[in-house]
Amino acid sequence: MSEQRKIRVAVVFGGRSSEHEISCVTAGSVLSVIDHDRYEVVPVGITRSGNWVLTSGDPERLRIDEGTKALPSVPEDGADLALPFDAAGQLMVVDPADGPRRLAEVDVVLPLLHGPFGEDGTIQGLFEMMGVRYAGAGVFSSAAAMDKVFMKAMLVGNGIPTSDFVAISDRQWRNERKKVLDDVAELGETVFVKPARAGSSVGITKVGDSSDTDAVVAAVEAAREHDPKVLVEAQVVGREVECGVLEAEDGGTPDVSFPAEVHVAEGFDFYDFEAKYLSSSSLTIPAGIPEEATARLRAMAAEVFEAMGCEGLARVDFFYTEDGEVLVNELNTMPGFTPASAFPQMWGATGVDYATLVDRMITTALRRSPGLR
Repeated sequence: MSEQRKIRVAVVFGGRSSEHEISCVTAGSVLSVIDHDRYEVVPVGITRSGNWVLTSGDPERLRIDEGTKALPSVPEDGADLALPFDAAGQLMVVDPADGPRRLAEVDVVLPLLHGPFGEDGTIQGLFEMMGVRYAGAGVFSSAAAMDKVFMKAMLVGNGIPTSDFVAISDRQWRNERKKVLDDVAELGETVFVKPARAGSSVGITKVGDSSDTDAVVAAVEAAREHDPKVLVEAQVVGREVECGVLEAEDGGTPDVSFPAEVHVAEGFDFYDFEAKYLSSSSLTIPAGIPEEATARLRAMAAEVFEAMGCEGLARVDFFYTEDGEVLVNELNTMPGFTPASAFPQMWGATGVDYATLVDRMITTALRRSPGLR
């Protein structure tokens, strides 16, 4: 890395998943605080159709319109990146007039992508093949955390408690539907049906009577619009609490934020997409739970981070029940960074501001060698 220039950071956002717009909002928030005196930013958008384009890094173009609630997206026009990086880690651009050319050597990538084709190990594998450093979890931990079925299997294998569930593969749904429906009915009266590999509460349905086969079938089909693999979870009656986790700067035990308790806005059955991003849902930080439970939550968050092989950052979501039981709900290896997101709010309350969070993501990524981790 040359000492004569700033550290060059490619901020990659958008993507092909149903969380495209939230990724854009996350990028806008990050671009508004990144230290431009230290970093040279190259904004790279991935359109819904999968084209890589050099695009605007103006944070104002990447915000939710407060009046109309319209969400931003990556425009299809721009300079296509025929190959995002060459073997030397240089960004490649296709100019309509001049053809392909190397744009710049990139020191590190911030992949601010949520959901499939971004948070699931696919783009992480591309970066590793191209020898480019990137922030966040590696290929396997990204893939395992994105797939809630494998995540739960890994948690159970490490002795970490989670809710009861039924996994439904495409083959099982097509060929063994009666058995699947019987298994779902055994989970309890109320269940949540969700895509196995989606986030931001996209495609989730709450079913109040798991023996109502028509309702379960409709919920599974709604989830399958986003993913052929579906997860059905037993309802856990308890408070929703989350913790932010950061890779330790000294290489030691991960740092964990104060926990936040989620308060879902009135009119919503659960913390779905609209409740998260377009409503008055709120957080209490620190969560109003006993000190002993808080200590247990924070210790378990670090345990989950290490058991799943995470790097850089993550958010761990829990249920805290009336009898004091703590269950892991989900793990997010690239949590939302929007102004409404829990991750930056939790760290702000813990004493780490937004700009420092972004800087820490970059500096921990720069410490790692490119290629296979």
